[in-house]
Amino acid sequence: MKHVLARARAQQTPTLPHATLEPSIAAYHLAFDDSGTLYVTGPTTSSNQAIHAIDRDGNTSVFYQGLGRAQGMAFDIDGNLYVAASLRGQRGIVRITPSREASLTVSGNNLVGLAFMEDGCAALATRDALYHVALDIEGRNLLI
Repeated sequence: MKHVLARARAQQTPTLPHATLEPSIAAYHLAFDDSGTLYVTGPTTSSNQAIHAIDRDGNTSVFYQGLGRAQGMAFDIDGNLYVAASLRGQRGIVRITPSREASLTVSGNNLVGLAFMEDGCAALATRDALYHVALDIEGRNLLI
């Protein structure tokens, strides 16, 4: 058994970063789209913050820039990305379409996260509370 483990360890390749982003002042927030692209926010104190996209090959790009303190994210079935963030000085849930047009969908202070529920509602999170809100948005299925 020891020989098998030693051989398995010797065959392992070094772990290298898949992609590198600038540091965040808080936790990174993640969401995947249907194609497997990973979207990442790393909240900063900037009001011109970017949402980064990392494709399956590790290539990074800026999907959208111009949000303040972007945090939790979720996709709907139409490919719209919803982000807890500030847009042009208003805090809430921002919808960014696949053509990268942003609009405030839900207004609310202290929103830091969201998840779409099976009943068409959304769970909206603040630092202190969790709300169940009827938005009539069908979220992207996370289970395949």
